[in-house]
Amino acid sequence: MGGGGMKAVLGEVLPCTAMVVVEGCIIGLTIMASTAIARGMSPYVFVVYTNALGSIILLLYSFFFHKDRSGGPFFTLPFFLRVFLLGFVGITMAQNLAFVGLSYSSPIVACGMANQIPAISFILGIILRTAKFNWSSTGSRARLIGSLISFTGAISLTLYKGPTIKNHSSPSLLMAAVVAAPPPPPPLLVFTSVHENWVLGCILFAASSLTMVIWNIIQVGTMKMCSQVMKIISLYTFFGTVQSALLAILFLEKDLTAWKLDLNFELLIIVLTAIFSSAIRSSIQIWCTKLKGPYFVPKFKPFGIPYASTFGSLLFPYTFHYGSIMGAFVCGVGYYTVLWGQIKDDEAYNKLDNNKNKNNGKINSSSIDDVRVPLLEDQDSQV
Repeated sequence: MGGGGMKAVLGEVLPCTAMVVVEGCIIGLTIMASTAIARGMSPYVFVVYTNALGSIILLLYSFFFHKDRSGGPFFTLPFFLRVFLLGFVGITMAQNLAFVGLSYSSPIVACGMANQIPAISFILGIILRTAKFNWSSTGSRARLIGSLISFTGAISLTLYKGPTIKNHSSPSLLMAAVVAAPPPPPPLLVFTSVHENWVLGCILFAASSLTMVIWNIIQVGTMKMCSQVMKIISLYTFFGTVQSALLAILFLEKDLTAWKLDLNFELLIIVLTAIFSSAIRSSIQIWCTKLKGPYFVPKFKPFGIPYASTFGSLLFPYTFHYGSIMGAFVCGVGYYTVLWGQIKDDEAYNKLDNNKNKNNGKINSSSIDDVRVPLLEDQDSQV
């Protein structure tokens, strides 16, 4: 194989490998965050500290990422208002809802509900008349069917848990073992919340997905005003951190002892989450988008479901339920159906636009190019 062939192979393999690893890291960090919250860390404190550290890292990193300073107007009032709103919707609302939801449920719910975003976006677009729907279009029909599948999966995930992967021993044997054995040490990792309220956790994650749809709409217009993605991320992360801190201190987490950090597992997960979410994940997603196109990164979003299912089945079989796996996988099927329909619709619209402008020498780029630029895309209902 020549140098050109090897380069082509690497051009295909490296982005795929990078995205698969990113999704695996997201699930791993989500499980660690669930453990930290189960051990007593406030989810509001977790959001503030991770984004505070992340905004510092992003501010420094953005100067190296954007060496070209001609990225559009940077210090304008409309731009700052948009970035302030991005921080409020994407961090103050979405992340706080997601991590409070995590404190009541588990990472498999985070995966399933995060896959509702395309379906919610499509239905919201129809309601607001910002999305075109054509019954004769294969893409539009696929998006509608996919949305129904996604919502069915979300309802199943919320209302049906099913049996656990492994059952505990019979009550009599279990009582005898408890009497005879010393109390077990606390688990190294926690998958399902110790303060479980499954339905509430699912509702909070669904609300977080809805706010992420709104956030995505806002970020499209913001990218048109300034193309320096990392600086936008650093600014709105800063604004979101300040907003979340004020909201938590004044209303949600008034206990000052909850804000104290020690050199322990909780501090470690804060640092790891901040570094990964701020610099590593954003850089990989932006690189993959530039290299492979706007739909490449979203294709890997459902990969978190098999990751979470594998971890849950192997490491937490006594608290992980079959129904959760089924509901999450249905959500993933709906996600891919909606995404496939979106691709088909965009191809049809682009072909029509290209034909209209061919005589003028103009070729319009896909309308989705701006939509799919990942800022801090997974603030997602996960890490």
